[in-house]
Amino acid sequence: MTATLSSLQALKTKYQDIPLEAIIKQDILRLGIYFSEDSLRIASGFKPKDYFIFSFDLVTLEDMEQNTSHLLKAPEEVRLFGGEMDLKPTIINVRVNPKSPYSVEILEGKLYLYCEGKPCSEVEYHPLPDYYGSELSSGKMISEITPVLEWGYLIYLTVYRLCQYWGKDEECQFCDINENYRQQKKAGREYTGVKKLEDILEALELIRQKDNVSRAITIGGGSITSQLKGQSEIEFYLQYTKAIKEKFGDRWIIKANLEAFEQEDCRRLLTEGGVDIYHPNYEVWDPKLFKEICPGKERFIGRDNWMNRIIDAAEVFGPANVIPNFVAGIEMAQPMGFTDLHEAVESTREGLEFFMSRSVMPRFTTWCPEPLAFLKNQTPPPLEFYVKLLRVWRDTKEKYQLPNPPGYGEPGVGKAVFSVSAFMDVIR
Repeated sequence: MTATLSSLQALKTKYQDIPLEAIIKQDILRLGIYFSEDSLRIASGFKPKDYFIFSFDLVTLEDMEQNTSHLLKAPEEVRLFGGEMDLKPTIINVRVNPKSPYSVEILEGKLYLYCEGKPCSEVEYHPLPDYYGSELSSGKMISEITPVLEWGYLIYLTVYRLCQYWGKDEECQFCDINENYRQQKKAGREYTGVKKLEDILEALELIRQKDNVSRAITIGGGSITSQLKGQSEIEFYLQYTKAIKEKFGDRWIIKANLEAFEQEDCRRLLTEGGVDIYHPNYEVWDPKLFKEICPGKERFIGRDNWMNRIIDAAEVFGPANVIPNFVAGIEMAQPMGFTDLHEAVESTREGLEFFMSRSVMPRFTTWCPEPLAFLKNQTPPPLEFYVKLLRVWRDTKEKYQLPNPPGYGEPGVGKAVFSVSAFMDVIR
């Protein structure tokens, strides 16, 4: 779990085409971050973590409650800037870890990022949107129904907070969606399993009236392998996208984070549901690892079929609007994964070539070894894995002259708002 300033400097020197901001962002994402009690007490008007789908923590809520209860108030995101490292503004998703070498402390009355006890940059917390205190007619808070991410750019609607890939033989081994739901309920928190359409529409109407920052909505949740409330997966999620599109038109870009559907269902998402961007996430490229890490996806759809459906979806939405995610780092999960970081990156490069040569551009999130997932207690991949991957991703994008991914805000160092990896930060 060690991170050192010397290793950051060494990688900055070795990969001079990768901004230091992107390197430190990946390091904080893989190792998590700690907040001193003072840093959370003196700050005001910031948005705490909503746990919008996964825990994205390296410690459980129960452990925090017993040992570091102040961390239950950690912000959703931080933005680094200036300081000794002279960083351009860099937005990072918060993964709580009391043992991280990175911490936020108070220095001369300001929030400051420290690495191994040495000051690095100033810090801001994700600002609290004006509408966040509003209560819906159902009694639920907007923050529970329509949480906002990416410094306000994205509204994330996890309309189904569970997944019907049940147990070790079906659940994606890195994923804690089901266990996170259980820990939220055990902690006595309001955590809606299936969100009502009327609550969502009411919340979005309030946001439309009060907000001018959000630009996109992601609709998604767990997989539905049989039925939910008498509906198949496509029918269940269509009711949300269709109603939002009918009521709000083009106010927001609508992104659907769902299964890899057959073309007929993809057409329904586009024509009936008004979906602009489709995310049929494939998680990991290597055929052997896909079967071991994503057993439910392998059983119900199959790895080859999944990849082919992604390509078929490009004929419906247009290649630029099909953006499947992979979870960077699980290539090195043990005992099944690669032990050499260069081999792991080369495996992922194969996937990038497969898709980008067909004008489909995958994006990635950074693996967080959550303690409630099956792949828990793992050592995060080396930082160099992520730095090398950023270069490979960017260079492959440039090789095929692909456009910047729509629905992710402005690209580039100092501008990117996507907070769970630095792929948008390295676009030139």
